[in-house]
Amino acid sequence: MKINRLITSTLSEKGIALLLVLWVLTVLMVIVLSFSLMARTETLSALSFKEGLEKKFVAEAGIERGIMEIFYKRLYNNQTVLLEGTEVWKTDSSPYSIQTGNLQYTVSIIDESGKVDINTISDVLLKNLFLNSGAQQEEADTIVDSIMDWRDPDDLHRLHGAESDYYMSLPNPYKAKDANFDTLEELLLVKGMTPEILYGDGKKKGIINFLTINSKTSQININAAPKEVLTSIPGITPEFADTIIEYRNTKEITNLQEIGIPGDANNLIAPYIKTGGSNTFTIESVGHKGSEKGGYAIRATVTITGNNTYAYLYYKSPVSINISIENSN
Repeated sequence: MKINRLITSTLSEKGIALLLVLWVLTVLMVIVLSFSLMARTETLSALSFKEGLEKKFVAEAGIERGIMEIFYKRLYNNQTVLLEGTEVWKTDSSPYSIQTGNLQYTVSIIDESGKVDINTISDVLLKNLFLNSGAQQEEADTIVDSIMDWRDPDDLHRLHGAESDYYMSLPNPYKAKDANFDTLEELLLVKGMTPEILYGDGKKKGIINFLTINSKTSQININAAPKEVLTSIPGITPEFADTIIEYRNTKEITNLQEIGIPGDANNLIAPYIKTGGSNTFTIESVGHKGSEKGGYAIRATVTITGNNTYAYLYYKSPVSINISIENSN
């Protein structure tokens, strides 16, 4: 009996020891796997950070390239072709892609004279632009009237607009500015405006792409205006806008007779358009890999101050923008 108890006790101790060994091994395996997972995560994070940083630098290079192309265009007096067949970049928001190493940047430039200046434009054209951008009629009426109320000096509000009495009733009250806009982001303070309308929702461009505070005129440069702006001009149909864009792809329009404005529409269209450009441009640049969606994006507005000098009026990095990478040159 003593021998049996001794054997049983020995076996029990061995069993406990085995369980302890297995438990220790399990704990060690978990620790090793945890460290391995942490190391892998840190490695992937480092690689992701490195790639993101590289895309940022590439996007910055795109901004500098855009500035260089603006000077080239001015140097060659707005010709469409440089020496040896090199193309002059258009300033109508056409995208251009340049490969650099395993990454590339896609850049678009638009002359600010081809946009709608919210400080000078008429409510008719502004309302058309909002409607063309997908806003509902009531929504467009509210935003446009509120923009007009925001920038005018009086405290009388339009039918669908708002003045200080409305803004002071909000949970975080503030007064209507009753003066010109200093930035486009200021539009977010205006009744009816939302970030989705201003910046876009990923499926369509935001209204910010077609607005400016730098044009200083109520007329639109048809050599630089994107289709969304052209079709906002009373009398210009989508078909006529396509005709204008097709014509200016071959040469810049120097007078309105070139584009053959229909006689009955001339008086309607002419007050809103011009052919001359400006010295101020917005450059959008995305650093990315291949045709991937996303990447690192930068938006900058520069003004040309001399033959070889320029100044930044606006610089935002990063920013959410919509450049057509697939259709770039």
